[in-house]
Amino acid sequence: MRDFRQQRVALTTGIELDVVDIGPRDAPTLVFLHGFPESHRTWRNQLPHFATRFRCIAPDQRGYRGSSKPQDAESYTPDKLIADIFALADALGVGEFTIVGHDWGGAIAWGVALGGQPNGLHPAWSGRVTRAVIANAPHPAIFQRLLFTNPQQRAASQYISIFRDPASDPIIEEHGIAGILAHAFAGRVPSGGIQPPDEIARLLKDWEDRDACRAMINWYRGSPSIVPAMDAPYVEPPVPPFPKLTIPALVIWALEDVALPPCNLDGIVDLVPAVRIVHVPDCGHFVPWEAPDAVNAAMDDFLMTD
Repeated sequence: MRDFRQQRVALTTGIELDVVDIGPRDAPTLVFLHGFPESHRTWRNQLPHFATRFRCIAPDQRGYRGSSKPQDAESYTPDKLIADIFALADALGVGEFTIVGHDWGGAIAWGVALGGQPNGLHPAWSGRVTRAVIANAPHPAIFQRLLFTNPQQRAASQYISIFRDPASDPIIEEHGIAGILAHAFAGRVPSGGIQPPDEIARLLKDWEDRDACRAMINWYRGSPSIVPAMDAPYVEPPVPPFPKLTIPALVIWALEDVALPPCNLDGIVDLVPAVRIVHVPDCGHFVPWEAPDAVNAAMDDFLMTD
């Protein structure tokens, strides 16, 4: 599997990211955001495919691999992670772009899209995000509601509480990310896909860095989402009205994702009127590399549409 050359990019947010930047500089730009516990290599099957027609930018996000790794949870609140992406676009001379995200990268992509769409939530970024592609990352309003009302999603998300628990810190220190994953999922595999041996070796090497392990877990500790205990009442949460995402959006959803079941799509049309949904059957959570042909085909069709 090919390697991608990275460059070090200093951001105005005070963070430095290692970034893949390939494809024609005068082409439309796609910014790819990976999730937990991966890297830019989440997109190893997408970057070569799209780089003939698009400028493709894929950072190792804050806290991952060689990128800056602040050790406090406050450095990983969503506003800071979102700001990194616009600062990265600025540093690379990119004005408008399509945001693409999976897992935690998808969660940040929702925020980037809402902040950067025309008349978006952040005036300085408004109009810079033209489209959004989200793969197995729930809309924030839907996800929070499901955590309060849906037993399946609440049960599937209990690992987040384990990640946040300070009692897990000794496990992280001694065994790293592999150890905390084994502890949190207690033998359950959160996805049906298996990484190729060379990719597993890359991940294990990345996970040897304890600063990175702590930083990766801090994405969960910096999040404002509330995960009720299993015995907490099932009630409608006090969620304020949520702004609509009005730009064209493609949501790719692998249907065998045990951490994020398809109920996360219920009601999404009300929040994202211009959404296009593509289901990927017989596929687990890590759809960009479990079903790369399906993801590439869905994106091709979406990006060719005016």
